[in-house]
Amino acid sequence: MKTIGFIGVGVMGKSMVRNLMKKGYRVTIYARTKEKVQDVIDDGALFCESIKACVKNKDAVITIVGYPKDVEEVYFSQEGVLNSAAKGTYLIDMTTTTPSLSVKISEEAQTKGLKALDAPVSGGDTGALNATLSIMVGGDKTDFETCKPVFEAMGTTIIYEGQAGSGQHTKMANQIAIAGIMAGVSEAIAYGNKVGLDIPTMIDSIKNGAAQSWHMTNNAPKMHKREFEPGFYIKHMVKDLKIANEEVANLKVLEDVLEMYETLEKKGDGDLGTQALCKYYEK
Repeated sequence: MKTIGFIGVGVMGKSMVRNLMKKGYRVTIYARTKEKVQDVIDDGALFCESIKACVKNKDAVITIVGYPKDVEEVYFSQEGVLNSAAKGTYLIDMTTTTPSLSVKISEEAQTKGLKALDAPVSGGDTGALNATLSIMVGGDKTDFETCKPVFEAMGTTIIYEGQAGSGQHTKMANQIAIAGIMAGVSEAIAYGNKVGLDIPTMIDSIKNGAAQSWHMTNNAPKMHKREFEPGFYIKHMVKDLKIANEEVANLKVLEDVLEMYETLEKKGDGDLGTQALCKYYEK
């Protein structure tokens, strides 16, 4: 496997493209606005003006776009991936989307002689930059094994989850866990502020004990400093948690944190990083 078409060259996608090129893959990209991806083109990626041209005669196609509706358009439009890729092409959707849509893509791919995997990721912009993403893969296991070197160019934890849609279900579990942790960290800082603690000292005191987590170490200091640049957008967390809530109802932490993030999104904070959840406690 040598040639890859890549669709969705955003905050994470740019780093993923660069890491693929570092491993020797020839990467062709598609974006609606060429100027926004000029830096990646300068680094060696080839640019195409259409999805059809981007996926033509590639060994694999990787997509990582925003919302399920974007995935639908990219895959099912007249000149989309499913109608343009050559037989035998591996289709790897790394978007966090609905499990049912991943199954739909897989089933349609099979009718066209294509091989589809759902492979959502966790690790944010930092994981994409450092090629340390966690990648959760659903689909045929033989196809997973064939594509594993591609995944290893972008991540360090690559796990086969099961049949089509299983990668997405695992990502939903991941997002629910993150939501609870992020709310706990935000609430701990809110408590510390209300009782007059020195917050950096508080964080240093608890981050290596039983309260230890990636978010306590990395996002708690950002919350205190009010550094809300997005490694992962609030608007995308809302999207993910809504998908999870539709899949399985009556999960209390999921419902509560979704409501918090929706409140912030309605106030215009959707483009902030998820660590801005601490703003919810500033009412």
